Amino acid sequence: MNPDDVARYLKDHPEFFERYADQMAEIYVPHPHDGRAIPLSERQMLALREKNKLLEEKLRELISFGEENDAIGEKMHRLSVALMAAQDLASVLFVLAFNLREDFDVPHVAIRVWGVEADCRDLPELEPVSADVQSLAEGVGAAHCGVHLAPELLAWFGEAGPHLRSFALVPIRYGRTLGLMVLASGDAQRFYPEMGTLYLARLGELAGAAVARFDASS
Repeated sequence: MNPDDVARYLKDHPEFFERYADQMAEIYVPHPHDGRAIPLSERQMLALREKNKLLEEKLRELISFGEENDAIGEKMHRLSVALMAAQDLASVLFVLAFNLREDFDVPHVAIRVWGVEADCRDLPELEPVSADVQSLAEGVGAAHCGVHLAPELLAWFGEAGPHLRSFALVPIRYGRTLGLMVLASGDAQRFYPEMGTLYLARLGELAGAAVARFDASS
């Protein structure tokens, strides 16, 4: 009889533990951490405590995620209200950059908009971009995060560019691609490839709808 047979027998015959309760109390097994011999019942209690500890940690993690999502949702709401109140494209672009920096704690924000007709052509956000950048924005999904950035995009950040270590590319879309937001940080872990992009995608949709309101060609 091998160990698997013993385990299977005990699982199929739970009455064994009642019939031989006294003998079970005499069984000692190694402690999971220091190796000393402890009663089987104590070992079972330790295993139960470990499971409870893992469950508590998971619960705290879920609560933390819920609180974080609530906080982000509130920030998105404030941004939406501010964008709705904007009276022109210049105000839209200011609101986006200001709220991302001040409310979302994004250290560096660069925005470029193209393919729209607006009166405020002197805005830096409306400076021409290359066909490569436009193709990049078209090819990005809802959003993309990582530690690499094309030189042309990095140049948008001026002197701060060489010190930035992580980036989020957020296309500005409303039916079509109207521009691109690049969020950046000196922290290499701020925008990492595996992070969720749901709220970044919603940010791009909000920005697209706000920009499209002041597109004279539509």
